[in-house]
Amino acid sequence: MIIQKLLLMNKKVFIFDLDGVIVDTAKYHFIAWQKIAHELGIEFTPEHNENLKGVSRVRSLDLILELGKIEATQEEKNKWLIQKNDNYLSYLVTMNNSEILPGVMPILQYLKENKQSIALGSASKNARPILEKTGILSYFDAIVDGNDVSNAKPDPEVFLQAAQKLGISNENSIVFEDSVAGIQAANIAAMTSIGIGEANILNEAKFNFQDFTYIDEAFLNSLINN
Repeated sequence: MIIQKLLLMNKKVFIFDLDGVIVDTAKYHFIAWQKIAHELGIEFTPEHNENLKGVSRVRSLDLILELGKIEATQEEKNKWLIQKNDNYLSYLVTMNNSEILPGVMPILQYLKENKQSIALGSASKNARPILEKTGILSYFDAIVDGNDVSNAKPDPEVFLQAAQKLGISNENSIVFEDSVAGIQAANIAAMTSIGIGEANILNEAKFNFQDFTYIDEAFLNSLINN
C-alpha cells in the first residue's frame, strides 16, 4: 500500500497544448482571423497573431476589434465568430498526420512506453476532431479543451482540470506550450512550464526548446524522475 502511494505521488502527467505544439494548425487560425480582419479593414500581421496564441476565440476577436478600434454589437461579434470558425474548419477537411509537428511522435511514444500520463490542455473547441484526423487520439489519457472550460489562459483552469482528471498533483504536472498566455497559466498553477518556440518570446518558461526535436530522452527522464 505504501509503495502504491509513493508511485502515485511520483506519477507525472505531461500536458500538451494543441495548436502550434502538437499540430501545425496555428497557421490556419492565423489565416482565418486575417480574413476576418481584412474584411473589417484591419491590418493583422503575424506579430499581432502572437497575442492570440492560447487565447479563446471570443477574446481573440475582441483583441482584433481593439486593434482596429472597432465597436461592435454582440450580434455582429457572433456572426464574425461563426464565420471565423467556418473558415478554420474548411482548412481542416483534408488534415492528416502530416500536420503533426517534428519530434512530437517520438515524445508521445516514449512517454507511453514509460507509463506516463498524457493529457491535452487546449483552448480549441475542435481538439478531438483534430486528434482523430491526425490519428493520435489514443495517446491521450485525458482531454480538456475549449468545450470544458469557461476561463481562457492565462487562467490555469484548462491545466488544472487535466491534472485533476488524472488525480495528479500540480507539482507533478509538466506543460508544453507555445504561447505566452499558456506559459503564464502553467506557472500560475505551479506546474513545470516548457516553452516550445522562440525563447525570447516564451521567456517566462522554466525550460525552452525551439521544437520537440531538441528534446532528448535524458531530459524526459529528468522530468519523470525529479
